[in-house]
Amino acid sequence: MTNSIKPRKITFLIHILIWIFIAIVIFVVSPLSWKVDLPIEYWFKQGLTLLFLILGFYLNMYVLVPKLLFKDRIWAFIGLGILLILLFLFLIIQFENLVNLPELMHNAFRPDKPYLPKPRNFSYDLFTILLLLFGLGISTSVVVVEKWQTDAGLRRQMEKEKVSSELSYLKAQINPHFFFNTLNNIYSLTNIDVERAQKAILKLSRMMRYVLYETDKDTTYLSKELDFIKDYVDLMQLRLTDKVKLILNIQETGEDITIAPMLLLPFIENCFKHGVSSKTESKIEIYIGQKGKVLELKTVNLKFPPNPKSKENMGSGIGLTNTRRRLDLIYGEKCKLLIDEENPENEYRVQLNLNLG
Repeated sequence: MTNSIKPRKITFLIHILIWIFIAIVIFVVSPLSWKVDLPIEYWFKQGLTLLFLILGFYLNMYVLVPKLLFKDRIWAFIGLGILLILLFLFLIIQFENLVNLPELMHNAFRPDKPYLPKPRNFSYDLFTILLLLFGLGISTSVVVVEKWQTDAGLRRQMEKEKVSSELSYLKAQINPHFFFNTLNNIYSLTNIDVERAQKAILKLSRMMRYVLYETDKDTTYLSKELDFIKDYVDLMQLRLTDKVKLILNIQETGEDITIAPMLLLPFIENCFKHGVSSKTESKIEIYIGQKGKVLELKTVNLKFPPNPKSKENMGSGIGLTNTRRRLDLIYGEKCKLLIDEENPENEYRVQLNLNLG
């Protein structure tokens, strides 16, 4: 409430200062203001001009522009604007005629000469018209700029909300079958190695805590993200046979910078989904390193056809597609992702360079 009132007060103060400045120009800086014995009717006429200028300014700002210009009734806006200026000019001329201002001005400047009526000098009327046009033009510009800024703010807010909701949806798409399969592996492990099963439960609980609490935030510390990756790989190793060679190199973080949560998992997950075979020897390489504020991820795995009976592989392409979308939404040009899936070695290679600065 307080934040919304302050801008209004500032805007009101700015308007007051502007009209004080214009009043000074009309009453003080005017070429005739130096004449001390000007008739009081002249100052009334200047005041009337200022009044019409203010009236036209706000009538145009709050009525003509919103009701006509913004409703695409351009010709009606132009027509009413012209009529408004002509009406104000007519009233000013009628006031001059009512008080016989030309004769009063003549007596003020040439009191020693008799007054002889002359044809009206329309240059003064032209100046009045230009002054009124200037007021209408300024008020139109102010309203248009304010509307443009408001619309731009709304567009940014809508885009931000759209991106935020989209990111929430993408983060929520974590494969639940991993947790269920890992629990089954831990259950089987309890009959063989209780201590190892206890450690596995601890890792799984840490992962679930990370998913529950860290993914609600826009960013998390890189060290937490890497700990999550390490726990994930350790749990996946429970399911690997001796036919799978895993080369894991996750370097310790230097400066603990922030990163969007769950951003690296789909690349790691993809290695175990498509790079493991129960019949053929396979290899998985994972490297994660940090150089300053630049994070580098490299993964290499052999490509095997997915098992159609595995629920964990359902929708396996969605993870990487969503991750690419997240990278575009969050980091834009700060990330460089290269994926090589067409090579003689039949390997799937990923290289991600991400500037987290």
